[in-house]
Amino acid sequence: MDADAGRSDRRKTDRRKRSRGTRSGESWFGAFIGDADTHAYDDSRLDEVQVGDDGRSSASADVDSRFLSREGEPGVPAGQSAFDRIYRAFLSARAALGMALIATVAAAGVLGALPGRAVVWISLAYAALSVGMWLSPISGAEDEHASVPRLSRLHWTAGIGADILCFIALHVLSQASGLNYAALLVLPVLMAGVLTRRLQALATAAAVALLLLGNAWVGVIAGGDPAALMTQAGLAGSGLFVITVLAGELASRLAREELTAKDSMELARQQAQLNRLVIEEMQDGVLVVDRAGRVRAANPAARRLLVRRGLGRPAPFQLRGVVAWDQLVKTVERGFHEAVWPEAGRDVMLQFEQGTTRTLRVRIRFTRRADEPSAEELCVLLLEDVRSMQARMRQEKLAAMGRVSAGIAHEIRNPLAAIAQANALLSEDAVTADQHQLTRMVADNVKRLKRIVDDVMEVTPGTVIEATVIDANAEVAAACSDWAQAASLGLGDSSVLKVDLPDEPLGVVFDGEHLRRVLINLLDNARRHATDTPGSVHVRLLALDESTAQLSVSSDGSTIPVDVERYLFEPFFSTRSRGTGLGLYICRQLCEQYGASIDYRMRSAAEPNRNDFFVNMLRRDWVNSETRLQFPI
Repeated sequence: MDADAGRSDRRKTDRRKRSRGTRSGESWFGAFIGDADTHAYDDSRLDEVQVGDDGRSSASADVDSRFLSREGEPGVPAGQSAFDRIYRAFLSARAALGMALIATVAAAGVLGALPGRAVVWISLAYAALSVGMWLSPISGAEDEHASVPRLSRLHWTAGIGADILCFIALHVLSQASGLNYAALLVLPVLMAGVLTRRLQALATAAAVALLLLGNAWVGVIAGGDPAALMTQAGLAGSGLFVITVLAGELASRLAREELTAKDSMELARQQAQLNRLVIEEMQDGVLVVDRAGRVRAANPAARRLLVRRGLGRPAPFQLRGVVAWDQLVKTVERGFHEAVWPEAGRDVMLQFEQGTTRTLRVRIRFTRRADEPSAEELCVLLLEDVRSMQARMRQEKLAAMGRVSAGIAHEIRNPLAAIAQANALLSEDAVTADQHQLTRMVADNVKRLKRIVDDVMEVTPGTVIEATVIDANAEVAAACSDWAQAASLGLGDSSVLKVDLPDEPLGVVFDGEHLRRVLINLLDNARRHATDTPGSVHVRLLALDESTAQLSVSSDGSTIPVDVERYLFEPFFSTRSRGTGLGLYICRQLCEQYGASIDYRMRSAAEPNRNDFFVNMLRRDWVNSETRLQFPI
């Protein structure tokens, strides 16, 4: 809230600073200064993107997404500020006026009414000065980076000042020839009202009015009509004052509108940036498609869903023409035809190469409203992978089940302890073999229930685990050694268990006891389904890269069916009649607590051990110098 208030205060302060351009001490032109927000957008920077047959783009990462790129990017400067453009227009008008003066003198000479030499020389000098300034690329602003632009003293002298002197001189010298140059004084007065400060503009108009009155007074002294000359000079001076005030007011109004437009554009740009960030970070895919099947915008999630692997082409691109997207194209055409779509959406299957398929849940929304029939009709496709939806739903169910199971397990502990104690007392009084067998059965099942309760309570949500860096090399070696001894397995080339470990310590983020438990569980599962051939259970530990280490346990048993594979890590799912179905689930929960992951994959048919469970762990530097454990000989 404080940051938002600070930004609001800064925006208000900026507006106040910029609005000072309309006060008496500064230019009426006010805030007409170049700003990136006021310039047109330039799409020439968008690189062309080459697209492969599989839908993946070969463009660099800087064109990862063009969604809302025009609305989100700041404007590209046009090279000139508004002040400079007005000033250049003034110079162009002066240059044209200078050439017009030369043309007037030439036409008068052709007609036999050539004005005096002074008029000719002044016209030539003015034309040379105006054309020279027009060709000069120098800006007329006193400070181009100032918040309020002003015409510099040098350019005011060479521009407005020179115009006043030249036009007054021409007006005085041409009275005998009948040419009237007084109307030309409107140009410097007008530009002074726009480009200079208010006081300076009024002073310029007053100076011109005084010069006209002085010239009229000279005419009166020379014997002219006082009433006509003074009245004409007074009306001309009054008109110049009116032009100055009107030009200043118009410039002030344009400045205020400019400020309002800039503020609105800034808000729109910020909103567009926010929309772009939100849409690009969405897990659901977003496509904007027109009736011609052209994708106008696509966020990264949609581009990943439309291709078999990797990231697809950036928008714009044509949806038609790709075999894998045929069903999606038909869905879009159906949506435009029906103009309605179920709120929950419909499922569409994409069929890629090599028989790979992906089912998407497609929801469609339309941009054209009934009260805007002339607007372009676009549809927005919201795409979601059905597998991700099902996984999320399963995760939610599992979370709810975990909370319920944890509560039940907690309540079971006390009666279970009472049963175990009562059974121990009964076993002391047992005499016959049948009684001993019954008490052993009760004790075995109590142990089994206690193990299930402990397993459920260990993975209860909210358990805080302190992650440490351990030497996975030593931990895996010790766990495999103990497991082999407990299973009465020999070690060596003829052993069922084969272990491949790196030569150096390998630091990972895990707890030693939890890693041991995960490995023992995987070894038990592998041994249960493996044969007795040497190396039928294979343990590998290796560093995948600088940040990841992998532990895998593979066996040569029968491959896991596809309909069973999807439920491997769900709780209470087991293919054995006496299995609890919590082993792999607990392994996954333990791995997730340390930022690791566990999964199953089927290796190629060329490898003897096709069933492979692997754990990817976070790798860290190991600084402990303890000697790693070795297999006993």
